[in-house]
This record gives sequence, structure tokens and C-alpha cells, in this order.
Amino acid sequence: MNTIETRPATGKVLVFFTMSLDGFVAGPDHDMGWMTGFTAQPGLIDEYIETTGAVLAGRDGFDSAIGDSRPWGGRWEGPIFVLTHHPEDARPTPDITFLSCPVREAVRIGLEAAGGKNLGVFSPNIGAQLLELGLIDEIDIHVAPILLGDGIRLYHNPGKAPIRLHRLDGSDPTAAARVRYRPAIDGRRIADG
Repeated sequence: MNTIETRPATGKVLVFFTMSLDGFVAGPDHDMGWMTGFTAQPGLIDEYIETTGAVLAGRDGFDSAIGDSRPWGGRWEGPIFVLTHHPEDARPTPDITFLSCPVREAVRIGLEAAGGKNLGVFSPNIGAQLLELGLIDEIDIHVAPILLGDGIRLYHNPGKAPIRLHRLDGSDPTAAARVRYRPAIDGRRIADG
């Protein structure tokens, strides 16, 4: 596990997203409308609500998709931090703190505010920066059965070395995940031939 000097012993830095099969966590312009109609694993949202102490988001996602909405359908209460280069022109929003600092400092602030719970990172851009710094403890991805073809990628960092990951949900941490889908039109199977 990667750590920084001031991290609480119990809080983790988590990147978690629902992602399309082709690797997008949002559509063009951070559109999230494609996510309707998919179900989460039973109890998963309750687990996130219980274990998340604070959220770190990015400005682009805040301006276009998040706004003043609260995570998990408004069921979660806690501090939300939005990292931005221009906090002065951000729309004032209750319960949202705008930060203009290095990403490492934003993590320190978020973990402190999380009070020993997890810091959820709701930005693929910030997530990529934190991966480069070794500050991500887990990546929790839920693959939705949809191909978007365009949008905001989970990880887009051209020219950098690949980052290898270890699975946490199986006996072999290097095993590739297998997912199987069938193309559908209006919820029906596409006819053969």
C-alpha cells in the first residue's frame, strides 16, 4: 500500500466508477445519462455510503455533471472537495469546498476530513495524477454492459508507462477478469444471421 506521512491508518484513497465496457466513465461533456437502467450489486451502495468519509472531485466534472448533487442519489452526507486551478470563478455551492493546491495536498485535506474513513476520488484526471504519485490504494470498477464509443476515459495518460494492477477479488492477483455480454437491441437478443 502506498502512503504519505500524514495519512490516517484506516482511511484509504479509492477511485471508484461505473465504467462502460470500452473504458469510459462519462460520456462526452461528462454526460452521465447513459448510467440509467443499470443495477449495482446488492448492498454495494450502502457499503460505499458507510465507508466513505469525504469525496475529492475535479472541476470539469463538477461544472458539467456533479454540480450541487450529492453522491449515491443524495443518500451520502459528508465533505466534498473540488480541486480546481480557478476557485474564484466557481459557482458557490453549499457543502462544497473548492481547493486550489497540489493534488497531494488535496488528498491530505480529504483524508483528514474523512475522519478515518475512505476518501473517494470522483475524477479520472485526479485519479491518474494520484496513480503517478503512488497515492491510490484501490481502484473499484463496475463494468456496465454498454459501449459508449466516446467520452471521458477512466485512465488516459499517453506516453507514460503502463501501470500494472493486482486483483483483490480472487486467489490470483494477476488473473485477467472475464466478463461476457451479448449485444442487445431494445433489451432483446439480436437475431442470428
